[in-house]
Amino acid sequence: MAIPPFLAELRTLVGNRPLWLSAACVVVLDEEQRVLLGRRADTGRWALIGGIVDPGEQPADAAVRECFEETGVRVAPEQLTSVTVSPPVTYPNGHQTQYLELTFRCRVVGGEATVHDDESLDVAWFAQDELPDMDDYSRERLDLALGFTGRTAYAFSGLDTVLGSAATA
Repeated sequence: MAIPPFLAELRTLVGNRPLWLSAACVVVLDEEQRVLLGRRADTGRWALIGGIVDPGEQPADAAVRECFEETGVRVAPEQLTSVTVSPPVTYPNGHQTQYLELTFRCRVVGGEATVHDDESLDVAWFAQDELPDMDDYSRERLDLALGFTGRTAYAFSGLDTVLGSAATA
């Protein structure tokens, strides 16, 4: 899988040490309310479409770019549905990372769903009641986007956990 030039340069300095990166993901719905998913080349599993936000890039722009690069589908972001932190990831080449992921619900504005890069084995539309097996983390973000009520979802550990004794001061 190709990595952005800025990340390749950074990896020459830090090697395989864990990196904290931002990513933008999309939950794309078509006119029939089907969901667009990609089957990842690195794991073989179905997942949300998305990728790394380039330095200085707006997350919504990254979401639109990643969707087009991976699937050929042009989308318009409608809502930011969740802000989450991925589990730690170790890639086959030994690179370690963890992602701050911003997930956008998007609508289709053009294009045809096809494998558009080397990161995907397949792309397909799925009825919401016929979704393929996905890892729990991807499924959680998908469910948040599909059930979006107008409030962006995020995890919060609580004042006491974050601030300790300062929470009650």
